[in-house]
Parts: sequence; C-alpha cells; structure tokens
Amino acid sequence: MENKGSDEVETLKTKFLSVWHNVKYSWALKSKTSFSRNSPVFLLGKCYHFKAEDDDSVTETCFEASDEDFVMGNAEAFRMDFASRVWLTYRTELPPLPSSTLTSDCGWGCMLRAGQMMLAQALILHFLGRDWTWSEAMTLQPLDTETWTTTAAKRLVASLEASLQGSPRPSDDGSPPMHQAQAPGSAEEADAHLKEMYHRTLVSWFGDSPSAQLGLHRLVRMGLTMGKQAGDWYGPAVVAHILKKAVEEAMDPGLAGITAYVSQDCTVYSADVVDSHRAPRAGDQPISASTLSDSRAVIILIPVRLGGEKTNPDYFNFAKSILSLEYCIGIIGGKPKQACYFVGFQDDSLIYMDPHYCQSFVDVSTSDFPLQSYHCPSPKKMPFSKMDPSCTIGFYSRSAQDYERISQELSKVLQPSAREKYPAFTIVQGHGRDYDLSAGLTQEKREWPFIRDPRRTVTTAGDFVLL
Repeated sequence: MENKGSDEVETLKTKFLSVWHNVKYSWALKSKTSFSRNSPVFLLGKCYHFKAEDDDSVTETCFEASDEDFVMGNAEAFRMDFASRVWLTYRTELPPLPSSTLTSDCGWGCMLRAGQMMLAQALILHFLGRDWTWSEAMTLQPLDTETWTTTAAKRLVASLEASLQGSPRPSDDGSPPMHQAQAPGSAEEADAHLKEMYHRTLVSWFGDSPSAQLGLHRLVRMGLTMGKQAGDWYGPAVVAHILKKAVEEAMDPGLAGITAYVSQDCTVYSADVVDSHRAPRAGDQPISASTLSDSRAVIILIPVRLGGEKTNPDYFNFAKSILSLEYCIGIIGGKPKQACYFVGFQDDSLIYMDPHYCQSFVDVSTSDFPLQSYHCPSPKKMPFSKMDPSCTIGFYSRSAQDYERISQELSKVLQPSAREKYPAFTIVQGHGRDYDLSAGLTQEKREWPFIRDPRRTVTTAGDFVLL
C-alpha cells in the first residue's frame, strides 16, 4: 500500500515537472538571427553568399569553396537548404521512457536530440543526397511569429489539463514500413514522390515510441547499458557510442546498408573503417543496387576535445574546414550542459540547430503524419568562443573507395599549422587492435589533451568520456 502511494506521488511529480518544462521551453522564442551580407555562409559543405551577383568582391572571403559549391546572392537557397535538415527537439506526452516514469525529455535530452539530428543528416546523404531539399521547406512559419506563440500557448493549456485530469497517454505504435501510394505520371514526378517517401520514412525512424528504430526510447534503453538513465545528462562521446549501437542493432531492412564506427581515443583506424564497409551485419538484408555490391555505408563518429576548460581558439579554422566538407554530417556539442547541433558557420560564429524547443508527441505510425515540426525555419548563431570543447564530429562515407578519398582529404585538413600544435584527431593505417594505446608514447604525445595517459590521474573538465 505504501509503495502504491509512493508511485502515485512520483507520477504526479513527473507530470508537473513535464508541465513546467513545457512552460520553460515552449516560450523560448527568439528574434531572427542576423547574417552579414559581406561574408560567405557555410552549411554542411555548401557555400552561400547573400550579396548581389554584380558585386565583384563576393568571392574574396569564401573559405575554400569550390566553384560548384558557391552560390551567389541567393539567401532563399540557404533558407531552403537549412529548413530541409531534420530537426529533433524536446517532446512531451511521450509513452514512458525505459526504466522510468518520465514522459518527456525536456531539460535533459538535448544531446540525444542533437545526436539524432546528426544521424538524420547521414541518412539524408545516404538515401537522398546532399542536394536534396524538402519541397515544403519555404512554407514553414518562423518560430518567433504569432502562429508559433499561439500554438505553444494551446499546447501548454492542453498539457496542464492532461496532467491535472490524468488523461491517457498516446498509443505506442511502431515505425511504419515504407509508405506506399500511387506512383505519379512523369519520371520527374515519380522521382520526387520516391524521395518524399524516403523523407517521411526517415523521419519516422526517429519517432518517439519504444519500437521506433532510432527513437528516443531506443537510445535511452541503450544508454542503460552504459550507466545512463532517462533524466541524466549525456555527453557527446557517450552519445556517439549510443548512436553506433542503435544503427548496428536496427532491424528495419532499410537500414541494413549502413553502419557506424566510433574512433578510439581520437584516432581513426582506417582498416577498421574499411572492415565496417565490407563486413555485413548478421541478418542483414541484401544491399541495394544504389551501393557497391561488396560494401555498405559507414557513419564515422569522432569524439574530440578542442581545448581544456574552454575551446582553444587555435581550432577555429579546423572547425571551419570540417564544416566546409559535404561529407561532414555536422558536430554535436554546444555550451556546457546545453547541447546543440552545429551545421555551419559565418566568420567566427557557428550556425546551429537548437533542440531546446518543447513540442508535443507526434504519432509517426500514420501514413500522413505532419512533418512541419521536424523542420526548423530559423537558424541560430553562436560565437565559436562559447562552444564547449567536448564534442563529436561526424562524417558519412558511402563506400570503401569513398573512404579512401575522405581519409586523404582529412589528412590534409589535420596537418598541424603553426598555431595548431596538435591535430584534433588522427587517421592511421591498420586496425586498432594492432596498437597498444597505453605504451610507446613519446613525452610530447603524452601532453596531448585528448590522449589518456594511465599514469595521470587528473581529470579533465566537461562531460567527455573516452570509451
């Protein structure tokens, strides 16, 4: 009897905590982000400039952009590109999360959401390509308009009423199969229709139900094996390992042709990546014709630390170089204890997608579930100097041949300059098992801020874990 009363108190506390977070995050509306017309804007490898085409000086400051990536005077193209990225945010009214009574991730799940966004970008590259944009991207309402404010107010009232009245939770439905519909007439229409099917199915994999392949419930369950519980704060390195496990264990046939690799102590072992490309998982379905017959795609995740207590300014240009690559799927990190998903930059400011916006549960098991809340119309900017040094960098490699090109390009980016004494990570030949990571280090290498020396017991700041 006593246990029953205690459970009821916990349930009531959880409901009111959910309502409070709904108040706090639903009203976190901000004015539009300002962009300079005099500097190029990079978004996941694409370069945009907002100056008119008749301005002769527009290309002078473009940061290592190729001619085909450079788009002059086209702010609308940037908006379309940004709004087409998948946006995963806090959600309320969820089915209870594993091993807890929590029905929302507000206040603690931001790094998991940032990781989901980075994973979604990898899947967009895999299924749709970097040039894909959502046809309805330009119809999204800005977050700071009356429309969104009114929606947030209605959601707050509904959530409060549900908590006070004990309304039933949404049903637990799994991710749907690839949505079927009649094929349009022309080849162009058929292609657009097929891509929209992939888009909708991709979003459904991140649905907030226990059976969603890459949903919050699945990630939280996998975090339990790493000592993390629902309600804990997750660091970028732990999330990298959770994402790897989620991709590897996904059962949907559509995800059979892709896997994930996490670097070891800031070192990417090329032979291990190539093996990941070529070694099919147990129970994998045949790889589609769109990939090489002996290969599957690999999402490469690299947890790094770009400084000590604060991010070292010497890594500014390195981060810009990384975000200028089309096979880069972004960086998850943020401010201390406040995660976000970095997708680009302008000058010395990072452009990011913010998960700290509370939205209601969406049932993605229906064939026509609304997609609008999974796309963000308003980019945000943050000075690079405010970025937490702990982060995870992501890349997408379609095949072993593709990885060979990527590793060669990254090796050039990673060449230490006069200012950058040490690279943020390294790429070496061979397998990780071929190296004894705790032996044979020179004294200079023992001072690297991202290699753990077992003889040193001083801990570093921030939630950065070397697994």
